[in-house]
Amino acid sequence: MGHTKTTVSAQWLKDNLDNPQVKIIDCRFLLSESDWGYQQYNHSHIENAYYFHLNQDFSSPIQPHGGRHPLPDNQVFADKLAQIGIIQNQTTVVIYDSSRFAFSARLWWLLRYLGHNQVFVLDGGWQQWQQLNYPVTNITPTLSQGYFSPQPQQDWLVNIDYVKQVLNSNSTVIIDARSGDRYRGEVEPIDPVAGSIPSAQNIFWQEMTTEEGKLKSVEELKAIWQPYQNYPEIIVYCGSGVTACVDILALNTINLCQCKLYSGGWSDWCSY
Repeated sequence: MGHTKTTVSAQWLKDNLDNPQVKIIDCRFLLSESDWGYQQYNHSHIENAYYFHLNQDFSSPIQPHGGRHPLPDNQVFADKLAQIGIIQNQTTVVIYDSSRFAFSARLWWLLRYLGHNQVFVLDGGWQQWQQLNYPVTNITPTLSQGYFSPQPQQDWLVNIDYVKQVLNSNSTVIIDARSGDRYRGEVEPIDPVAGSIPSAQNIFWQEMTTEEGKLKSVEELKAIWQPYQNYPEIIVYCGSGVTACVDILALNTINLCQCKLYSGGWSDWCSY
């Protein structure tokens, strides 16, 4: 197993701040206070970065089923990417948050799911950028027209019916990316029911990064995922398809690309 580049360093981004081929997206967010990230962005952000909001930009409205953060409408989302000047398969997109990839990985996954591979998350996130005293501003960059025609990779996504079909399959492993206490059903801070999908294994999304918000080394990631590397199919879920993408980013880094997202996650599963 080799590895795939999924992150860029703060140094690389600083060197490319004025590169017209690079677009930066800030997606800082707090589940408990949905306007917090945008307020932080307006106060200070990486120079030339645009802001994308988890609920408004890269999720669609909540329905009775489908989870707390349903994926956005492909065309609506693609139009938002084009509005900030992203040209499909040409522009390099760098995404950052302040939560150890919790939100940037979802956006990273979405761009790749819609057929754009030149996308990376900022290693160390906003905190690392600030520590290095790299350029920040409170000015929102101007919009410029790009072009983005969504080409969804449908086989990267599974729904509840599919998950039920493979629950006892020897060729599929289901990974719960939530914290151990939520996985075990000891606590449930958000959803109405506690617990996890039967037969699911637990690999907490925060294990993919260091406390400083940097992706762990390829060797460390391989060690974490070693028990599951030979499964033809790895399905990852979390509460609502957001932090599961951190696990998927790590899996892609070590070339375990047979991973799929159950985007509805526990919030969808327990709604039936």
